[in-house]
Amino acid sequence: MASSSAHSRLSNLHNHLNPTEPLSKGLVKLSPEVSEALSRGQAVVALESTIISHGMPFPKNLETAKEVEAIVTENGAVPATVAILDGIPCVGLSTEELERLAKLGSKAQKTARRDIAHVVAMRANGATTVSATMFFASMVGIPVFVTGGIGGVHRHGEHTMDISSDLTELGRTPVAVISAGVKSILDIPRTLEYLETQGVCVAAYKTHEFPAFFTESSGCKVPCRVDSPEDCARLIDVNMKLKLGSGILIAVPIPKEHATSGSLIESAIQSALKEARDKNIVGNAETPFLLARVNELTGGMSLASNIALVKNNVLVGARISVALSQLRQHSL
Repeated sequence: MASSSAHSRLSNLHNHLNPTEPLSKGLVKLSPEVSEALSRGQAVVALESTIISHGMPFPKNLETAKEVEAIVTENGAVPATVAILDGIPCVGLSTEELERLAKLGSKAQKTARRDIAHVVAMRANGATTVSATMFFASMVGIPVFVTGGIGGVHRHGEHTMDISSDLTELGRTPVAVISAGVKSILDIPRTLEYLETQGVCVAAYKTHEFPAFFTESSGCKVPCRVDSPEDCARLIDVNMKLKLGSGILIAVPIPKEHATSGSLIESAIQSALKEARDKNIVGNAETPFLLARVNELTGGMSLASNIALVKNNVLVGARISVALSQLRQHSL
């Protein structure tokens, strides 16, 4: 009896020091498709939802979300769009849930890692940014996540200290993020310096140059080049096996035919930045404002480029996810 009591106390102590993962407590809802794919070791691609709620108006956002998920499926993987609905983190959305999120638009809270607990506790609706999507992807075991572009160090960040939590998330969460680099409204050289400080492996896909979101090159070199989905899969696999604990950023240049004139974009960015300063638009409201204003100033060219690069990233990301799944199955 004493032995049983001691064992019970030890068990309670263990549970206190090592609380059960939220997933097993039922706080996170997996779609049936995502749950089955993960249980079988099949390819799954995590997708963020801020681009749906804050990136474009309804119904264009819903059309784009459906097209993006279709690209993932057509290339052999299962899409897992992440969002918080009525306080429940969802990994993999139904068509009805996608439509609901698209109609909510900016009424859904833009949710980074810092906001997760509050949105869940208030049973609110949240559209996940890169950092929050990475967090949930890692929690449920999805190693590949695709987005348009990550956040970074804002221009004049040396004065404002406005640095996206995407960068610190990459430093502590072992998920590979496939993107077209850093949003070009940001300070790309300082962002790359910060990623180096965080110990993040930054690789460029089929190039030695880091892309600049709307354009193919930023003028910044990368320390690592990968030339195929299989290269990327090996990189991700080794990163996980070594338990480095950090993520990987795989930067995919926008296809040449969809690239926007660098000088046109830079001129629009400078105008938008001045407007943001004049209107005192700061914090997490700044990026959506800048992207929307740049789109207006370029006559819609930047939004068209944004959608094109997201679809290209998803194509590459799905193939990477499939290659990683095959690599792991062969090593069993």
